[in-house]
Amino acid sequence: MRKLIPVYVRIPLIMTIAYFAMEYFIDSGDKPAYMVYPAVAIFLGALLLVLIAMEVVFNAFENITYSIMTEEQRKEYDEKNKLNLDITQSATYKKIMQALTKSKSIEQESELLLEHEYDGIKELDNVLPPWWKYLFYATIVFSFVYLGYYHIFGGENQIQEYERKNNEALLAIEEWKKTAVDLVDASNVVTMTDESNLAAGRTIYMEKCAVCHLADGGGSIGPNLTDDYWILGGGIKEIFHTISEGGREGKGMIPWKTELKPVQIQQVSSYILTLVGTTPAVGKEPEGEIWVQEGTENTTAEAETVEETVSEVEN
Repeated sequence: MRKLIPVYVRIPLIMTIAYFAMEYFIDSGDKPAYMVYPAVAIFLGALLLVLIAMEVVFNAFENITYSIMTEEQRKEYDEKNKLNLDITQSATYKKIMQALTKSKSIEQESELLLEHEYDGIKELDNVLPPWWKYLFYATIVFSFVYLGYYHIFGGENQIQEYERKNNEALLAIEEWKKTAVDLVDASNVVTMTDESNLAAGRTIYMEKCAVCHLADGGGSIGPNLTDDYWILGGGIKEIFHTISEGGREGKGMIPWKTELKPVQIQQVSSYILTLVGTTPAVGKEPEGEIWVQEGTENTTAEAETVEETVSEVEN
């Protein structure tokens, strides 16, 4: 068997089997076992050294044994090992290589010599190896198929495939974001109006915010949350950003993004908006400026103009 399978095939084969056996029986997650468990790498390295050492020892033993044999013993040994020839010496291997290369033996070299000669150098008229020739024919056939599919019939090329898959991935991400509540941020946050989320927001407010803004939002250390005056903006996006990133540097509140999830910040922001317009027990003096939502300034101005026009007409 050792003669039938060469050493350059035998050792890599054994090492491959050992490696995949380790991967199969050892749970190392997404990483290879030898990266997670260094002992595996040490074992495989030791196994390789042992295999090489065994090959060296066996070959040395065979050579020594053969050298001390008598002539008759050597003939008998050679006769018994005819069936265990190296694979490159087997008849099947030689037939396969002959079919692939169409090569001539050294004895037939005279049949291939060309007539010309330069500086004592002669040329052999060897045929192209069949494997090379048929592979070349295959590339010609492939080129026509490629040309027809991509340049005549409008097949999808690599750039088009990339753009299509990229667009599909972007759409899939957007769909996923619609249900992934913890991906909400100041750019896409919307006001929550259902009772369950407002109740959750009230709980967070009482735990985190009431100490500075009071339970009814009247304000203490922090500003009054019930009036129309806001320091950093009173829209859902502005309130979300203020809670997430913190207030004014040096005298505002801390960023809560390290303690609260985005959906929790959305809940408490929505609850704070329900306090606007209510009457606290003790309301702190207004701070900041009257908040007007973007896009409503023109509407307010138009309404005031209409009212003035109506008053003039009545007078």
